[in-house]
Amino acid sequence: MKERSDSLTLKGLIAAQGRLPTNHHMQSSLSAKQASIEAGIGGEERVAEVLRSYTFPLKHHIFHDLSLASDSTFQIDHLIQTPIFGVILETKNISGSLEFKDHPPQLIQTKDDGQKNSYESPVTQLERNTEQLSLWLTARNIQLPLFGAVVLAYPKQIVAVPPADTTILFPNMIPPFINGLPQGDRKLKPDAFRWLASELVNRHRPYIPKPICESYQIPFGDFQPGVRCTTCGKLGMIKHKRTWHCPACKINDSTAHVKELQEWFLIFKRSITNRECREFLQVEDKYTANRILQSMDFRSEGTFKDRKYFMDLRKSLQPGDIKPRIHS
Repeated sequence: MKERSDSLTLKGLIAAQGRLPTNHHMQSSLSAKQASIEAGIGGEERVAEVLRSYTFPLKHHIFHDLSLASDSTFQIDHLIQTPIFGVILETKNISGSLEFKDHPPQLIQTKDDGQKNSYESPVTQLERNTEQLSLWLTARNIQLPLFGAVVLAYPKQIVAVPPADTTILFPNMIPPFINGLPQGDRKLKPDAFRWLASELVNRHRPYIPKPICESYQIPFGDFQPGVRCTTCGKLGMIKHKRTWHCPACKINDSTAHVKELQEWFLIFKRSITNRECREFLQVEDKYTANRILQSMDFRSEGTFKDRKYFMDLRKSLQPGDIKPRIHS
């Protein structure tokens, strides 16, 4: 019913690194965050492959990367909906030896070199998502038992200390786990089953991250402006009438500014003015900048002199747009 959409956080991190000097002090932090996000996406894709390849005996719908709002916003890696129960899967792709602690709840990673890292416990995340989804269903008069498990994306992940009361699975263990769940006498009628699937999709709200500058406290002036050539990758395309020209590889591209303006909203701020557009795209004429901004599907506020433009980043999301590297 719903595939994973691309990650705007990941897009922002990649764009920011491409505009910062290679020796900038924040490059290592941005790169580490990128690797962490890619590892998570890779793990979730591994689970999605298993779910796509298996034929379950029960009628079911599968949702990946589902973000809903109840008492608060919550994000579910994978949800399997059947007429009898729902299954929430929380996926982790963290290498090394893993120790699940209960007091306080933590996941402790010990790498091969002995380095230790601590993370929020996926058990806590799973419990929170189960509680929030239960409230979300109750608000719609839906009574559906919920089960959950933490999935480790690759069997090479070692569980030194498992959690006391939570099921830990590897991806190939998911089908027998679901098939072994208790099936009560009550189940959703076909109309309610279909309605709930549509409601889950319609109520999904993709996560829109804060701009990189705000999240990492990086000054605007640290980033290199300009339009990047889509062919050779170099910054510095020149605006000609109705197109952009790359002085390095000599190609022309009439839409080169589109991706760059999306980068603005991911890196700098949620709005852009004519002056900011000129400085960022490196065009001198305010009327040229105005035509560029007017050509985009932006919402605007204010008069011509003080007008600000806003991009709906949700419209830029596409399923599977980013192919993640696998970090096992």
